Amino acid sequence: MNEALKRRILPRVKKWGTLIVAFLLLFVVVGGIFSAIRFMHDTGATPGLVFRLLFDDGIPLASSGDRTNVLLLGIGGGTHEGSDLTDTMIVLSFNNKNHSAALISVPRDIWSDTLKDKINSAYHYGEEKKKGNGMILAKAITEDVVGMPIQYAILIDFTGFKNLIDLIGGIDVNVSQTFTDTQFPIPGKEHYSCPGDPTNACDYETVHFDAGMRHMNGDRALIYVRSRHAEGDEGSDFARSRRQQEVLLAFKNKIVHPVTWLTVTRLSRLPKALDDATDTDMNIGEVLTVARKYINIKESNIKKVAFDDLLTQAPAYLYNGLYVLVPIEDWTTVQTTIAKRIE
Repeated sequence: MNEALKRRILPRVKKWGTLIVAFLLLFVVVGGIFSAIRFMHDTGATPGLVFRLLFDDGIPLASSGDRTNVLLLGIGGGTHEGSDLTDTMIVLSFNNKNHSAALISVPRDIWSDTLKDKINSAYHYGEEKKKGNGMILAKAITEDVVGMPIQYAILIDFTGFKNLIDLIGGIDVNVSQTFTDTQFPIPGKEHYSCPGDPTNACDYETVHFDAGMRHMNGDRALIYVRSRHAEGDEGSDFARSRRQQEVLLAFKNKIVHPVTWLTVTRLSRLPKALDDATDTDMNIGEVLTVARKYINIKESNIKKVAFDDLLTQAPAYLYNGLYVLVPIEDWTTVQTTIAKRIE
């Protein structure tokens, strides 16, 4: 191939490769409800949209100032009690000006005066009132906490997410702290009573993680983000939030390199796995645009933000006997600090 032909062809190949990766990331990380296969046939995406994704930044996204915010909600799924409580609440905040992003972990135990309950119940109450209202209410309640408008939401079913991790061949997670949890619930035995043992020890297993880069399948990754009874700081919900951020970044890093995992068999299984795992209030153009933005941001430009140091446990008797978190000072202080930490 002569040099002139290379200069004409290679940039086009690179752009198409970027678009293909964006399609894959869309359906797995960002949580679109259509598969990459169905995209070309069923979504009705216009040639104009494809052109804008290839040669521009996609379609305009809703934003406030220089930011577009997407709320990631994680539920346990299934039919057990509390299956639609959002035990994971993370705001993915894009800075549209400097092409960076932040993952803001929102503790599930924060008290909401609006709900008269913890904020992780917002999605449940919204769905209980009317199907489809869960994301609307969850976004509104989260806005009250972080002090920023939330434009979009993605719901991730943990069981489906576990299957997605297995589908892409597992992920490599940078485990930041070594810990052991001797009371991790054995699936299916959460309500089992151990004969003659008032501690119900047979309901639990011991799990251990060593610090460092660790390859995890879906089951292992789910245990990592759900563990809550380790000794010391790793037994806190704040540590769980950090681990959730680590897994999301590991998942992103795997998806943006499809050559390492994509096969015909896996691609054929992707549609159902994606439908089972995710839901979103974004349209196809918005999801593809968010996907494109996300894959173009280096991990070094994605901040992992927490604000647990600004919260304190409130007296349970004041809050229906519940363990809840409230600001040490006030919400204005919390919101101002969050704004500084994501800059």
